[in-house]
Amino acid sequence: MNVQLTSTSTTRKSLVVTLDKTEVDSEHSAILAEYVKQARLPGFRPGKAPVEMIKRKFTKELADELKQKVVSKAYSSSLEKEKLDVLSIVHVDEGAIELGSGATVTITVDVRPDFTLPEYVGLTVKSEKTEASEDEVEKMVEALRTDKADFKQSSTPAKKGDYVKLSYEGTLDGKPIADLVPDKQLYGKVPMTWEEVEGANEGHLPGLSKQLVGATTGEKKTISISFPADFNAVAALAGKNASYAIEVLEIRERVLPALDEEFFKSHQVANLEELKTQIRANLKMQKEYQNQMAQRRQVLDILTDKTEVSIPDSLVDNETQGILRQFIEENMRRGVSSEEIEKDKKTIVEGAKKTAEKRVKTQLILSKIAEKEKITIENRDFDNYIYREANRTRQRPEKIAKDLGNNREALRAAQESIIFDKAVDFLVSKATVSSN
Repeated sequence: MNVQLTSTSTTRKSLVVTLDKTEVDSEHSAILAEYVKQARLPGFRPGKAPVEMIKRKFTKELADELKQKVVSKAYSSSLEKEKLDVLSIVHVDEGAIELGSGATVTITVDVRPDFTLPEYVGLTVKSEKTEASEDEVEKMVEALRTDKADFKQSSTPAKKGDYVKLSYEGTLDGKPIADLVPDKQLYGKVPMTWEEVEGANEGHLPGLSKQLVGATTGEKKTISISFPADFNAVAALAGKNASYAIEVLEIRERVLPALDEEFFKSHQVANLEELKTQIRANLKMQKEYQNQMAQRRQVLDILTDKTEVSIPDSLVDNETQGILRQFIEENMRRGVSSEEIEKDKKTIVEGAKKTAEKRVKTQLILSKIAEKEKITIENRDFDNYIYREANRTRQRPEKIAKDLGNNREALRAAQESIIFDKAVDFLVSKATVSSN
C-alpha cells in the first residue's frame, strides 16, 4: 500500500491511497470465506455450498462489501501512517475496486489545526455588584403587586397601564388590509381584542398602545400605523403607513392590591420587611448567576480575539447548517412564512456563517485547553448533563441516557459539550475578577 499526502490548505489534506492487486484480492478472499461459512443455500449445509455457486448468488453483495473493506482499510492505514488528527471526512473517491485489479482511493479530510494558545490563566473579567439597591427592591415589590392586580371597569380616559378593549379595521392606500393579506386577519380586521396602554410588550400593530392614551369608552377614531421596513410578520405591510378605524369598547383600570396580611401571606412572609429581605436574596442570586454567565462570555471573547487559528471549512459548514435549521424552525413557530425567510436568505446565511465561524473557533480553543490541562469527563459530569437535558427537553432522564447509548454521534456531541463546559469553568476559576 502506498500513501501520498498533499495539502490543499492548512487544515485540508488529500490522501491518495494505492493498493496493489494482491491486497485487493486478499480482502476479497477474506470476505468470500465469511460468505462460504455463513451462507445458507438450498440443499447444502452451512459451510458446504460450492464457492462458485456462492459467487454467483452473492455477486453484488460481494462487490459492495469489497468496496467498503478496501476504502476502510485505505483510510485506517493512511491515518496510522501519516498520524493525522482528522476532524471530519470531506469526500471519498473510491475509484474502481474490483477483484483482480489494483485500486486507488482518494480521501479528502479536514484535520485539527495547529495553533498557539495565548496565556489563558489569569484573564481579567469584570463583575457587577450583586447587592440589590433599595430602588430595585421597591420596583420588585411593585412588580409583585402588579402580578396580582385586579382590573376594574373605568369611565375615565385611558392611561398608562390600563387595558382597552377595542375593534379595528385597517386600510392601505384605500384598500382593506383584510383583502390584501387574507391569511393574516390580525392585521386586517379584528372585532374585539385587548391592548395595554403604553405596555412594555407591543401587540400586533406597532405603536397602537401609545395612541390609546386618553381614549374614552365608545370613542371612534382613525389612527395611522407605521410598519417598520423590516416588518417580517407581514411583508406586504413592511415600510408602509396604514390607516386603522378603531372603536373603544371598554376600558379597565389596573388596581393594585394593598400591602396587607393577605398579600404577605400569598408570598409566605409575615410583613413588608420580610418580603423585602426575600426579594434582596432573590435579586442577589439572580445577579450572581448573571455575573457567572457574563464572566464565561468574557473569557471566551478574550481568547477568541487573542488567538489566531485556521478554521476547517467542513466544521463551519456543518455548524452553519445547524444554526440555519434552528433559525428556520423558530421563525416558522412564530408564524413567519418560508417565502419571507427566502427573501432574506442571503443575509440570514451570512449571519449564520459568521456565528458558526466564531463557535468553531471557540470549540477548537477550548478543546486544546482541555487537552493541555488534562480535563476529563467523570461519571457525575454525565449525570449532571443528563438531568440538565431532561429538564430542558422535559423528558425522563432514563430516556436521555438510553438515547445517548444508542446514538454514537449524539454521545460524542454530549461528551464535547461536557468538556467545553468544564474548560470554561476552569478558565473562569483562574480568572482575575475586577469589580465595577
